[in-house]
Amino acid sequence: MNDCIFCKIINGEVPSYKIYENEFVYSFLDLSQTTYGHTLLVPRKHVQDIFAYDENLAKNVFSSVPLIAKTLEESLTGLKGLNIINNNGTIAGQSVFHSHIHFIPRYNDKDTFTLKFTDNSKSYSENDLTGLANKMSEKIKNEN
Repeated sequence: MNDCIFCKIINGEVPSYKIYENEFVYSFLDLSQTTYGHTLLVPRKHVQDIFAYDENLAKNVFSSVPLIAKTLEESLTGLKGLNIINNNGTIAGQSVFHSHIHFIPRYNDKDTFTLKFTDNSKSYSENDLTGLANKMSEKIKNEN
């Protein structure tokens, strides 16, 4: 993709604070630094989002996640936790349409990043959830 900023970073056309690379992935500090040490892991192959991954790409990208996480843990003084996030689609917060994984270090509950899960359990009946689980289970069986 000619206009993809991540492709340009991977190809050395745009400078980055590189952390790690291999034949499948490239990892670098996010310029926004949501929190200190905010890092991205990007597949070298341009794919828009997780829905475009095949099994091999998923293995090659996600197998690097523990390495990056442990590197952050060992490199950042005061680290108390880590959010690992993969946004897919505009509604999910994806702003660069080259798949990537965010590693957002957490230092305290007053840092600049928030993530909130809302409990909507009362909105769905047992039948709703059983039906959804069965539908998804069948889809997976049919894929294999």
